[in-house]
Amino acid sequence: MKRCKIAGLLFALAAPTAPAMAGQSVSLILNWTPAADHSPFYYAKSQGWYEKAGIDLSIEVGKGSGVSSLKVGSGGAPFGISDLATMLVARSKGADAVALMSIYANTGQTFYWLKSSDISGPKDFAGRKIGNPPGDASRVMWPAFAKAVGLAPESVAFVNVGPTAKSAALKSKTVEIISDFYNSHDIKLKEFGGDLGSLNWKDIGLNPYGNSLIVNGAFLEKNPKLSEDFVRITQKAYAACVAEFDPCLKALLDQVTGLDREEQLMQWGRIKYLMADEFTTTKALGWIDEGRMRKDYELVQTYLGIEKPFAVESAFTSRMLDPLVKMDATKVAK
Repeated sequence: MKRCKIAGLLFALAAPTAPAMAGQSVSLILNWTPAADHSPFYYAKSQGWYEKAGIDLSIEVGKGSGVSSLKVGSGGAPFGISDLATMLVARSKGADAVALMSIYANTGQTFYWLKSSDISGPKDFAGRKIGNPPGDASRVMWPAFAKAVGLAPESVAFVNVGPTAKSAALKSKTVEIISDFYNSHDIKLKEFGGDLGSLNWKDIGLNPYGNSLIVNGAFLEKNPKLSEDFVRITQKAYAACVAEFDPCLKALLDQVTGLDREEQLMQWGRIKYLMADEFTTTKALGWIDEGRMRKDYELVQTYLGIEKPFAVESAFTSRMLDPLVKMDATKVAK
């Protein structure tokens, strides 16, 4: 009997160990090419935070909020980054997308032009060419901007310009105006100096939520724990990058080629400003307020039209955020 027990023990020790359960493959489609505002994802991934939660994360380069919201809404990717107003438009057309966390509590949408092109503000946009990609959030939301400043929506012509070619198109005067995120403001100031003109949408009273983390609704319903883990890890990563950006910048530059370190540093300073509002600094970093969401819904309904009305509270949730993780207001400077 004793020999049998020993033999059994030796067999058990000699048997190959079963491999650990592989993490669930999860993809995140960005709104654009990777940059400083996406660095927390790369940082958390480099630290193994997603992996420890059983999430095998792959990050996909995006082609605009219109594209990312539709891909997530169709189930082509479980998670994505999208301008929230653009996501509401997509949802009204049947996209099954839900917002989980705001990244830009303030809109990053900004128009840029050269003063030497005889443009002093939006009243001079009529008859001009605006350069941006087809899926760009500012192109989707252009009718709202146009009506807010008193322009006919059809008074401008849009020219397809890739995300990384916008400044070159402006400089060569292929287009007279480009749309871009406010976080690139310092880079443009450095390139164009005093000839640069700009207008952030917030300055004309249009301040919908900007880039946000969104999820496919069916995926969320099927994977509530994974979704909550994903949100909290991401929230923790953004807080870590606000506290100390250098490790996050290193993670970004290690995993993404072709980025300029100094430019990404400048971007991050503006991003922190976009992340902060009365809710993200008091309730939780990434908090989405129902009152603001209702205003965003009304904005979309007024200027773009809601193809199929829906209850706005079904389009977002802040319940997965950790209330102990807040945006540090002391780190913010416009």
